[in-house]
Amino acid sequence: MTLWPKSLKKSPRVAVLRLQGVIASAARFGAGGLNDATLAPLIERAFRKGRPKAVALVLNSPGGSPVQSSLIAARIRRLAEEKNIPVYAFVEDVAASGGYWLASAADRIYVDQSSIVGSIGVISASFGFSELMQRHGIERRVHTAGKDKSMLDPFRPERAGDVKRLKALQSQIHAAFISQIKTRRGDRLNGDDLFTGEIWIGAGAVDVGLADDIGHLVPTMKEIFGDKTRFVVHGPKKPLLRRFGVQVASDVLGGIEDRALWAQYGM
Repeated sequence: MTLWPKSLKKSPRVAVLRLQGVIASAARFGAGGLNDATLAPLIERAFRKGRPKAVALVLNSPGGSPVQSSLIAARIRRLAEEKNIPVYAFVEDVAASGGYWLASAADRIYVDQSSIVGSIGVISASFGFSELMQRHGIERRVHTAGKDKSMLDPFRPERAGDVKRLKALQSQIHAAFISQIKTRRGDRLNGDDLFTGEIWIGAGAVDVGLADDIGHLVPTMKEIFGDKTRFVVHGPKKPLLRRFGVQVASDVLGGIEDRALWAQYGM
């Protein structure tokens, strides 16, 4: 047996994944956000490179696409189980809605005293312009094959049947969200209004079981793995044009939508 001097032993390595922004499909990623297609190589690298002792998720997201949230969280869980590597989540400003779905992929969730957590629900928001069009003499002409192809058309009066169908769809997505949280958090959950869209701050999230403790990345990981712990950060690179401060129209429009999501939490 070869005995290595302590100075030559490798320090424990923690792979850090920074997940910051609105969760959206790849088509909207130009505005800055998170999706499975773009994050896949980063997540794979975090779990495979350098044999990390743990993967730490640093989260700051107001949510977004439920499908992308599910895909990203499922990828993290699959690799964690394949590699037998624990996952820790550290919430910065907010992990709400889909952002909390991502946090639930971790084995333990830590928050700051002022972190916003929760909002386990589904929302759909839009505008209606039917009366505005009538006042300006604008006629809407839509021809479809299939009576429901123009469901929730913002240029005509809202129909009760459309709203009923939308709520049915939202209920299915909400049920999937609830199932994810119950599966991942189990008997740590403590409360009757956890799935109403309510949010909690810091210690309040710990009290109801949506988080495990108050803690920050570096001191918590060093407490668990030792003072010699090294951190390797993985994060998406900005597109080439945006690195030089150039924004295309799609970036601007997407950014407006993203800011509306952040604004729900005072960000």
